[in-house]
Amino acid sequence: MTSTPSHNNADILQTLEQLLKARGVRPLRAGVRSLKESVSSNPDPILILDPTDSGAGPPPSIPLDHFLTELDQIERAKTLPRARYYLDRLKRSLVEVNTRRINDINLNRWKEYKNILTDSLWLLDKRDGSGGHSAWYWGNFVPQIPQQLMLRYTKSGEWVLDPFAGSGTTLLECRRLGRNCIGFELQASIARRVRRVLKQKQSEGGTTTLGLEVGDSRTLNVRQILHSYGAKSVQLVILHPPYHDIIQFSKNRRDLSNFRTAEEFAAQFGKVVDNVTPVLDLGRVLAVIIGDKYEKGEWKPLGFMLMNEVLKRGYKLKSIVIKNFEDTTGKRSQKELWRFRALAGGFYLFKHEYIFIFQKG
Repeated sequence: MTSTPSHNNADILQTLEQLLKARGVRPLRAGVRSLKESVSSNPDPILILDPTDSGAGPPPSIPLDHFLTELDQIERAKTLPRARYYLDRLKRSLVEVNTRRINDINLNRWKEYKNILTDSLWLLDKRDGSGGHSAWYWGNFVPQIPQQLMLRYTKSGEWVLDPFAGSGTTLLECRRLGRNCIGFELQASIARRVRRVLKQKQSEGGTTTLGLEVGDSRTLNVRQILHSYGAKSVQLVILHPPYHDIIQFSKNRRDLSNFRTAEEFAAQFGKVVDNVTPVLDLGRVLAVIIGDKYEKGEWKPLGFMLMNEVLKRGYKLKSIVIKNFEDTTGKRSQKELWRFRALAGGFYLFKHEYIFIFQKG
């Protein structure tokens, strides 16, 4: 039977190595039970595995509840090869980092990323109001969307471009997640307000670069603007345009919300994609957040119209995410009226919007 010493955080890795040498399932299970009893008394929810390690970087650590769950799986294994497989996987997850080119997700620790969504249906209860976010801007989107996109498709310190910056949702999330961001906003008055918020948040510390430029996203010299901030390219583009004329954001004729037809709106959106595509690195992601609308009793599929505009430019469609929304500013106090209108008019009320995720080929 494999001997199992009295454990402390400093010798957990050594203990796992010893357990891998067990010659049978029963002695291995006994060693796992002993290890579980030892670490269960740890007062900290984060288990520091070797606090005496003098090597570079922080010592290995793991959430205690996750570590115990992994040990439970090893203990339940029916065969010695399967138990050793789980045990070796656990040990490697503690000492090896396995990331991909487009994000910081350590795939050796993939079970710990419970905050990252992987399903195509996003049910978000409410808009996150922390981190400087507020609902003063009519038509802004929930911060959880750029947050999820950045966690999946960028690494810390990379560059994000938002050609429809609005109230600065993406910029604020970039600051929180340690990404650099450049936003474009057509209305100077909106940009001034957002800059005040950004200045206040940046005064609290942080090393990210956040820039907000005023102008038309179809015609701005994007590469020149990036160079002025010290960047050559971007690794993620997030596009949250107006949903055509559902909200008229300004009287500016260049505003996409002021184009006469949905077809004209989609064509002008395509010009924005043309303008930003050259600065997006090959193989990286462009995301479009958009909802549909009704027009004279007809459903106008704005989402799929914009999807086609992007596909015309040679992008590959990676995913279509459906994100719910329960209340809008205009309908929040008129639910019964809108339900009556739906019943009388034979249509359905919008409860979703799309997140189209494309890869530059």
